[in-house]
Amino acid sequence: MAVEFLVVVLSVLVVCVVCNPSPLEDVVIDRYYIPKVCPREVQTGDHVRYHYNGTLTDGKQFDSSHERGTPFSGLVGVGRLITGMDRGIQGMCVNERRNITVPPHLAYGSLGAGKAIPPDATLVFDVVLLDIWNKDDQVQITTVFKPEDCKRTVQKSDFIRYHYNGTLLDGTPFESSHSKQHTYDTYVGDGSLIKGMEEGLIGMCVGERRNIIVPPFLGYGEKGHGTEIPPQASLMFDVLLVDLHNTKDDVTIENQVIPDLCKRKSVTGDYIRYHYNGTLLDGTFFDSSYSRNSTYNTYIGMGYVIPGMDKALQGVCIGEKRRIIMPPHMAYGESGAGESIPGSAVLVFDIHVIDFHNPSDPVEIVSSFKPEECNETTRANDLIKYHYNCSMLDGTHLFSSNDYENPQVVVLGANKVIDGLDEGLQGMCIGERRVVIVPPHLGHGETGAHGVPGSAVLRFEVELVDFEEGVPDGYLFVWLSDLGENLFEEMDLNKDGDVPLEEFNTFIKGLVAEGKGRLKPGQDADQIIADMFSNQDRNKDGHIVAEELKLKVDEDAERARHEEL
Repeated sequence: MAVEFLVVVLSVLVVCVVCNPSPLEDVVIDRYYIPKVCPREVQTGDHVRYHYNGTLTDGKQFDSSHERGTPFSGLVGVGRLITGMDRGIQGMCVNERRNITVPPHLAYGSLGAGKAIPPDATLVFDVVLLDIWNKDDQVQITTVFKPEDCKRTVQKSDFIRYHYNGTLLDGTPFESSHSKQHTYDTYVGDGSLIKGMEEGLIGMCVGERRNIIVPPFLGYGEKGHGTEIPPQASLMFDVLLVDLHNTKDDVTIENQVIPDLCKRKSVTGDYIRYHYNGTLLDGTFFDSSYSRNSTYNTYIGMGYVIPGMDKALQGVCIGEKRRIIMPPHMAYGESGAGESIPGSAVLVFDIHVIDFHNPSDPVEIVSSFKPEECNETTRANDLIKYHYNCSMLDGTHLFSSNDYENPQVVVLGANKVIDGLDEGLQGMCIGERRVVIVPPHLGHGETGAHGVPGSAVLRFEVELVDFEEGVPDGYLFVWLSDLGENLFEEMDLNKDGDVPLEEFNTFIKGLVAEGKGRLKPGQDADQIIADMFSNQDRNKDGHIVAEELKLKVDEDAERARHEEL
């Protein structure tokens, strides 16, 4: 009985050895490379793309997708692959590599396939998985970085500028805006983008980074795109949103810092000086007036600057700071400007208004202190002494009489100071203090002066210390008392019939000392008297005689009669 059982067992074993392969054999899988990150594994119903080399067990190659240059693409688990491959790629990750040994009954069986695969052949496939997707897939969005301050997100009809790196799911690059050194610029929602990319961009903030995976049916589908994107390829985009605007956008004002005291706001026609830092919406710097150490100066509302800036400068106060966000259709449009401002760029200006004025502005005079007794005030031709502090309207200090030992001394109306300050110093009492605001057309004009920028409005704090009355224009000396009947006799001190310079000098100084006359202030007295003597010494012999002596008032009257004739 035992012998009989043994014979039966041996017979079964012989049969099993003879049949090749055994129905009990299954696919043998060697996972010789597994990626460290495997977010997804192949399952029944998935579409896959993979490269392979197919060989027999003796190493003879019967097929290779590598040699054809086209990966295999198919659906898993629905009978479109040989059963052994259907099983062998289950659970694979993208970029995983496997050796899959398929027995004949899970391959082409006893029939084989053409001349390349003989009957009952065991097949060995060296496979690298390139792509996985499913008809139920959606766009996969992973936020890599999102700014804390996100005031606005991408919506349909917006125009955006973004950088991207585009790769296939296995990491093969197909395109990059970075390599082109130019953003991709497009409208959202008008069909310019593949559907998956459009979906992946919705809701992004400027400065946000996303990883967007697009399945083929939301990408370039069965046809692929060019030579870089094969048919049925999932696409992966690393996206950085650089810019965002809508054609309906207007200028936006943010971060306003308005001075407590704002007497006046800018209007069309004003001339303004302001500092600014200019950046793109993602913070990329493009220009700054600070780096040039010079304000930007322009008229407002007259088309001298881009429309957005023209609008944003309306209604500002001196000293105000504000951020201006300007859409491209109110800036440099689709063409941009130079190398720093790309086309269709939103611009951000952080400005600080230094001053503004209007060409019709008068001098502004405010008396901060005036003595109760104010009987005499300054006027043209007076010699005055005053202290002053000079600054710009933003408070920048320029000059001060306190920097010197003595007060400033000047003759009013003699073109010794700028016109606006001259006007502001007239009509003052001794001890009076004033604030005088001088517009540039009454100051140092467009060119400025040493230490004073061009077109600067100046603020003077002045205090009158003292003044001496002057003489009318064209006069060197005025009489303060009635003239005698014979002026020459009074002047001829030694009564010899002529008056030399020394005698004339003594006479005039005597009148001044007695309060009967006043010399033109601010100049050397001897020089003034010498000039007066020269005017009277008509024959230039160094002496004045009675026939030569003639008062200026009489000369002016005689000149007027000749002009009337």
